[in-house]
Amino acid sequence: MYSEKVMDHFTNPRNVGEIPNADGVGEVGNAQCGDIMRIYLKIDGGVITDVKFKTFGCGAAIATSSMATELIKGKRVEEALQLTNQAVVEALDGLPPIKIHCSVLAEQAIKAALADYYTRLGIDPEPLVGKIPNGCDHCVH
Repeated sequence: MYSEKVMDHFTNPRNVGEIPNADGVGEVGNAQCGDIMRIYLKIDGGVITDVKFKTFGCGAAIATSSMATELIKGKRVEEALQLTNQAVVEALDGLPPIKIHCSVLAEQAIKAALADYYTRLGIDPEPLVGKIPNGCDHCVH
């Protein structure tokens, strides 16, 4: 059902934790659906020098958070903005269709953290990042 990479990132997640005085923090999800992701970014000279996450959710949610942080660490902010949920799925060698929403949340959490970073710089993030949903659209509430 799950690829070896998904299982590896679930059982040995990378970049777990918080960053004190983070340059950007993004949270997406909803306690009603059970998946909440929070991403912390440290950015220096336009480069993501550190990234951490805290995720409350299923194994796929943890694995997608872990992989998404790995995919943007060391990248320029502009490159991180290009991250898609499909890139996360491909990097994990696939996800079951019912778990694709976890990769969407990972993409949204990264973009929410980047939007927060731009806001802290006094830059309107919406033209750069787009509108970030504040809930999860895959759930019926």
